[in-house]
This record gives sequence, structure tokens and C-alpha cells, in this order.
Amino acid sequence: MTPGARIAAAIVVLDGWLAGQPVEQALTNWARGARYAGSGDRAAVRDLVFDVLRARGSCAHLGQGGDGRALMLGLLRLQGRDPVADFTGLSHAPPPLTPAEAAPPPTDPDPLCDLPDWMVPLFEARVGGDLAQLVARFRDRAPLYLRVNTAKATPAATCAALAAEGITARPDPRAVTALEVMSGARQVKTSVPYAQGWVEPQDLSVQRAILAVDWRGCSVLDYCAGGGGKALAIATLGAARIVAHDADPRRMADLAVRAARSDAAITMRATGELPKAGPFDVVLCDVPCSGSGTWRRDPEAKWRLTPDRLAALETLQAQILDAAIAHLQPGGRLVYMTCSLFHAENEAQIARFIARHPGWRCESAAVQSPIAASDGFFHAVLRAP
Repeated sequence: MTPGARIAAAIVVLDGWLAGQPVEQALTNWARGARYAGSGDRAAVRDLVFDVLRARGSCAHLGQGGDGRALMLGLLRLQGRDPVADFTGLSHAPPPLTPAEAAPPPTDPDPLCDLPDWMVPLFEARVGGDLAQLVARFRDRAPLYLRVNTAKATPAATCAALAAEGITARPDPRAVTALEVMSGARQVKTSVPYAQGWVEPQDLSVQRAILAVDWRGCSVLDYCAGGGGKALAIATLGAARIVAHDADPRRMADLAVRAARSDAAITMRATGELPKAGPFDVVLCDVPCSGSGTWRRDPEAKWRLTPDRLAALETLQAQILDAAIAHLQPGGRLVYMTCSLFHAENEAQIARFIARHPGWRCESAAVQSPIAASDGFFHAVLRAP
């Protein structure tokens, strides 16, 4: 596909998304009707669509409209590209620009237009005067970080093994297990180091939060395990026993294979089996949240979130915490994690929990921002009476 044809395809996908389709469904629908598109074309179209979703407000301003065509026109201008070169009508490219489209807007976009208005105070409460910098960071694609399984390989040996397959990675000094992938990201999951369990994709902020907790010699319940990435990381840090649980066991479908690849001893238990499996020294609750720290990776979520949905998530988080402590032994630790930057899901949630449960105390808490790290992430360690 020519660059213009890829842009035309992205316009189709964006119009499907604007009509109410989830972005992944819109991409799939386009790909099913575009058998001529190779894997490189599909990846390029996906990148264009996600670049727009990260900067939708800026693209709408620069493209002077809100449909797929205007958003793609705006993206090209945002990237410093001349849209005339790609809007030609030739070789499946979009039709040429109209006179109105050809004239760029006289002003630059508002730096905050890439956030829904109601969210601006929530982010401002977190970063204050650095809000414009945070929003600018959200426009960028997120870096890919890998976690080195130090039970099987060193970071240096892992970098060398990845390099042999055309993947360039470098250690990040902010976490002893972290490698930042500089090139070849799409080859990681077909590489030998991945197949041998030397590496797993895991964001830098998550790795830093896990390393900040002492898991050594503890029985650990990963109460909201999902795919099990945090349980896999904990398994390399000296935990005596790890049990993974999720309210929807289907989310853990791949965990057994991943654990076997990593030589990690992780037991999966359904909700009804947990009372006999515990109590535990540590219960980890990586709760469902707004994901507001990860919107470089999942920009669609930024435009789907509503105040009502955020309030429902806060209620669910409280319910999970109240249920999880039933599996904790006296004096044990509750580790609370979110990939959110919002106070209501983090510090305020912890304060409400302590108010409901006298005798509990917060031993430590930390938040990471995409300005200084990679994804936004929060964790707190609470001690039971």
C-alpha cells in the first residue's frame, strides 16, 4: 500500500470508531475487507489511527473538522507533513484537498484540547503546572519495556541475545530488571529470549513498583491477577508461594504457559477455593481503574471514560479491597496498585479504606508520572492490625 492508501484506510477505521465501534473492531473490520494489505500495512494503519486517538483534539483543530478525513489531515499537519502530497486521489489515496481544507487554521491548538474538559482538573491536581508537559507526553507512543527474568539470565546477556535477532535494547538504571527496546519491538514475541522465558513485556513503572515491595519469604495472593504479569515478576523476587486469582478466570488463560516458560511456580485458584488456600502474608490488589496513566498505550480509553464510569470504578475498587482483606493474616500487608493518576482512585481510595477499617495504616505510597518515568502508576503498602 502507498502512504496515501494507508491514510485512506485509517480514515475508514476512524469513521468506524466515530460511529461507535471499538477501535480494535474497526481495525479488524477494515482488515477483513483489505486482503491485499500485508502485515506491515496493517501495522502502519494501526499506528496512524492510534496517533490520532492520542491527539484527537489537536488533529481536529488542525484538520478543521471531526470526521476521519479531517482528523487524518490534522495528524499530518501535527507531524509537520504536507498533506497535499498524500491527498492525491491516486492509487487509493484520499481525494485531493478542497480549497477550504488546503488552508491551515490560523492558530495553533490549545495544548489541553487532547483531554476531555472534565478531566483537566483531575490531572492538574496531580501535576500542577506541569499539565501541558503531561498532555504533550500523552501524544507520544509509549516505549516498550521488558522485564528480565533474573532467575534465568542477566540484563547484559539478554541484550546480547536480543541483538542477535535484530532487536536493540538497553538497560534502564531506574530498575535493575528493566530493558528499554529501542528498535525491533514487533519481533520481541517471536524471539528466542522470549520463548525461553528470559524476558516478558512489562512497563518500567510497574517494575519499579514491584521492586519497591519486599516479597521475600512471603505467601502472596495476586487477587486481581489478570494475565499474571505481576505474579510472574514477584516469582523472581523470592516469594515462598504465589497464588493467582481473578474474578474472571478467563483473564488468566495464558498464565500457565507463561509461568512454565519462566520456570515460575504459580498456582491458580478460583474464588471459592481461596479460603482454603490462605491466609496470606501479602495480598496484592492491582484493581480495575481508569487507566489514566497508560493512555499512550490505550488512547481510546481516554475518550470512552465518563464521570459516571469513573465513579463506578471507585466503588468497585473499594469493594475489591474490602473483600481481599478476608484472605490476609493478622499483621499482613495489602499492596494496592493502579495504573491511574487520579487522586480519587489512589490516595483518596486508601484514605477511605483506612477510615472504614480502624487499626490499618499506610506504610508507604508512591506515584509515578509519564513525565518522569514511562506509564503513570500508583502503589501503596498497607499494614493490617
